[in-house]
Amino acid sequence: MSENLAGLQRETTALSERTAALRNTHTMYPDDAEGTAEAALAELEYAERLLNDAGAQLARAHSQPGPRRQNDDDRNLLRAVFTELSVPVVLLDHEGYIRRINNAGAAQLGSAPGYLTGKTFAHFVDLRKRAAMQSWLAAVLRGGGPASLESRLAQRGWAEDVHLTLTRLELPTEPNPLVLVAMSPPMNGAEEEAPSPLEPEVEDQVVVLAARRLDVLTRMTRLLLRSAGPGGAGEPLALADAAELLADSYADWVVVDVCDLPTDPGVARRAVVAGPPDAAPGVREEVAAVSPGGSEIPGEVLGRGQSLLFPLIEDESVLGAAGSGAPLLAVLGAGSLLSVPLRGSRGVRGALTLIRRSNRSSFRLADLGLIEEIGEHIGLALPPRPVP
Repeated sequence: MSENLAGLQRETTALSERTAALRNTHTMYPDDAEGTAEAALAELEYAERLLNDAGAQLARAHSQPGPRRQNDDDRNLLRAVFTELSVPVVLLDHEGYIRRINNAGAAQLGSAPGYLTGKTFAHFVDLRKRAAMQSWLAAVLRGGGPASLESRLAQRGWAEDVHLTLTRLELPTEPNPLVLVAMSPPMNGAEEEAPSPLEPEVEDQVVVLAARRLDVLTRMTRLLLRSAGPGGAGEPLALADAAELLADSYADWVVVDVCDLPTDPGVARRAVVAGPPDAAPGVREEVAAVSPGGSEIPGEVLGRGQSLLFPLIEDESVLGAAGSGAPLLAVLGAGSLLSVPLRGSRGVRGALTLIRRSNRSSFRLADLGLIEEIGEHIGLALPPRPVP
């Protein structure tokens, strides 16, 4: 047993060296990405065999009688092999939750292994790719054989195209099958087009974030003051201008829904939809065509008058579906969302919903507080409801 483990460790060390060489080659010669990716896939297949061997040896260590100390040493060595393997790998349970993740995999997902363990792996996949990944995962769990697919990871301000290889594992110590997910560069060598990250080198700096929030609040205050005017005789508030301001400086998509009937705040109309200049044709119209009350957001905000914050979107259906049936949030490439009530002197007048795409940092509690204040100011600036 010890000889087998020693051989496994030697093979793992050699694999790490070859993987490092491939990574350096990909960095130095990006035009030869296809050949490098094919070699990386071959190494991934070999890494899967190594991990399968490690799992089998671990199972034998559990089942065979022997000195407890030796079994503990074998398990520790196998655990170290998995943890230090240079290929990013994730072990999922039969429900898609992360059971174990090695250091390279944790670095790929941008967090510590302890934080990632117990999370659903699908939540780290871009909304546009999530459904396909979940279908392949279900097929592998059913025994349909290994799966290989192009996907995209997106989390907290970054997005990265990856090639995922899914393999089912049967272990005697587990009542249900597990799935090993190996991550590698995309096979086609070209990343999917996506908006550039928003100032990634400074996005997390407190001073920069505070300055950005102050700038947004100042610009919105000027806009609202124009609607007030001297003696309250200013211009009517242009909701489109307010939405465009927020879409330009603080979010990617902004949706404003307004209640015109005082007797039923749940009956609302979609007043404004503002989006980025590079949005695909027809997307703005698809968002505008969805009934506000027919989806969880902003329906819940309108009905209960409470704000909602989703730093990481787990359910892509909360904003409703496009005419094609696809979830709107997936169509928008959303990564984070918040929605606040437009509260006037006589209750909720509407809802203000902001969406950031997956290439930007997530909305936080400080963002929610700022937009709640802006939403209250907009609600007070709205013209009075018509008398029934």
